[in-house]
Amino acid sequence: MNSLRRMLLAASAALVMLTTSAVAADANVAGEWDLTVETQAGTGNPHFSLKQDGNKITGTYKGMLGESPVTGTVKGNEIAINFQVNAQGTDLAVSYTGTVDGATMKGTVKLGDLGEGTFSGKKAGG
Repeated sequence: MNSLRRMLLAASAALVMLTTSAVAADANVAGEWDLTVETQAGTGNPHFSLKQDGNKITGTYKGMLGESPVTGTVKGNEIAINFQVNAQGTDLAVSYTGTVDGATMKGTVKLGDLGEGTFSGKKAGG
């Protein structure tokens, strides 16, 4: 009975350690971000102000497409940010997906049906 109790205690401790490690592994993306976006239509320099609650992201986009609230997720070092804008009378769903490495991030951006591009940037002050 003692050995069963020890095994259960060891398994519980291992589960707690794994859960803590998984939570701690999410990148910290809260803050101000300055990005450079490259598309066939040209280059832009959007600014994101992001807040993070666990793996959920909220915030604001400001750039060539105007200003919009954003939502997204961060899982480990993978980030996804989404928002909607009205560009010249057309509703446009914009999505950024990529990776975070400390105070930098990079990846791809999809501009609804208008096309795709790449982005890279860094956390302001980072």
